[in-house]
Amino acid sequence: MFTYNFKYESKILFRSRWIQLLTILLLVLFVFAGYNGKQKTDKRAEDIAAAQATVKASDEETLQTLNAIENGEELNLSSWVTPTSPMNVGNKNPRVAAMPANPMAFMAVGQSDVYTHYVMPTVSGDDFAINLTEMASPIQLLFGSFDLAFVMVYLLPLIIIAFSYNILSAEKERGTLSLLTSQPISIRRWVLQKLGIRLLWMFTLVVLAVTAAFLINSAGSLGGYLVLLGICLAYMLFWFSLAFAINLGLGNSTRNAFTLLGLWIVFVLLIPSAINQLSDAIYPVPSRNLLVGKVRTLKAEAVKEQDKILDNYLRDHPEYAINDSAQSRSYWHSYMASRKVVEKQLQPLLSDYDNGLKNRQKWISKLQWLSPAILVQQELIARAGTSKADYENYRQQIFQFSEEWRNFFMPLLYNNQLFTSGHLSQLPEFRYEPHTGYSGLRIWGVLGLTVLVPGLMALIYGIRAKKG
Repeated sequence: MFTYNFKYESKILFRSRWIQLLTILLLVLFVFAGYNGKQKTDKRAEDIAAAQATVKASDEETLQTLNAIENGEELNLSSWVTPTSPMNVGNKNPRVAAMPANPMAFMAVGQSDVYTHYVMPTVSGDDFAINLTEMASPIQLLFGSFDLAFVMVYLLPLIIIAFSYNILSAEKERGTLSLLTSQPISIRRWVLQKLGIRLLWMFTLVVLAVTAAFLINSAGSLGGYLVLLGICLAYMLFWFSLAFAINLGLGNSTRNAFTLLGLWIVFVLLIPSAINQLSDAIYPVPSRNLLVGKVRTLKAEAVKEQDKILDNYLRDHPEYAINDSAQSRSYWHSYMASRKVVEKQLQPLLSDYDNGLKNRQKWISKLQWLSPAILVQQELIARAGTSKADYENYRQQIFQFSEEWRNFFMPLLYNNQLFTSGHLSQLPEFRYEPHTGYSGLRIWGVLGLTVLVPGLMALIYGIRAKKG
């Protein structure tokens, strides 16, 4: 019987113009999403390369100027641009603290359209908790980006529904159900075989489409390729299992279609939106406008007491007070000391902001098991290196490097030393360490829901049938 079903279904798949259209649509969506992901990762790499090229050119110019000064040449440079001043170099020659895309970044844009991928810390710059984000299109933030994650999470289930909503109801509406029940095979097994054949057909198409997307992006990660196919197969199994349960309900085709579309709305739209809204209500994050306003207020107050702050700072750092005198003090001595005071006073507010974000993320992590759409989305962006955890890891590394950058220049400033060509080669360099805290538990979560949800639906159908 399976051989007959396979031949019959194959003829339907090859002859039906509707199925052919869905097949072409599926291939086009995956390939275009892969190409769109390539465009974004290429743009990201180009932006980082351009910033690094700018830094390299600035360093070469600075080195030439320093060599000229050390050779006794008169250049008549302003005191604000003379590279012998450590603070001038610390502000004019920053390093690029970049977060390069990993080989799988084309799969999911994730948070990469919200956060910048490189910053250039300076000795006098503001706290990077404020400056890490960049302006983005509100329309793009609302609807997201067209990437493989979007196609898999949102569009693939709709195509599966179109493939599978009327497997059994169509037989009933054509009047061939009675003939089917006379065959030596149960209705349940017959529907399962039909859906299995369509799952095999669709997964074959997905394999071809994902292979094309990987070739377009020149992604050579076999592990990433297999993981993506595994995630896709688990997610497809969930929706085909739902179609199996709905088909056994013996509703008409219209009812089946609307039921499956309703389940798509619940799992893909309503549950994620509800979790997000609840996280906003339970774990509110302090206003960024309040944070910025507090920074400005503290800076204004620090400016009024810079001399007193500097005296206290030198008292706490006697190694810097050795060469201190009224004649040696400059604007930068007072500014850097007052900056430390502002950072200390801002720490509680910054901690509240960070804790709010962490608590919200923990809340989402606990409730992500309610929807396979959330599980697949979170797994894909984790593999792509564009999750919130990745950018939080990047932000923490920026903090550390920013502190390292300032600490390099502080001894030169407070000991009144000139910056030389030898110092230029000793400048700290940023090295990004990728976040690797993901696991395959979410795939097992999707498979668990694949068994649990249709099983509950089948149980409900059975109870209703007995009562009927």
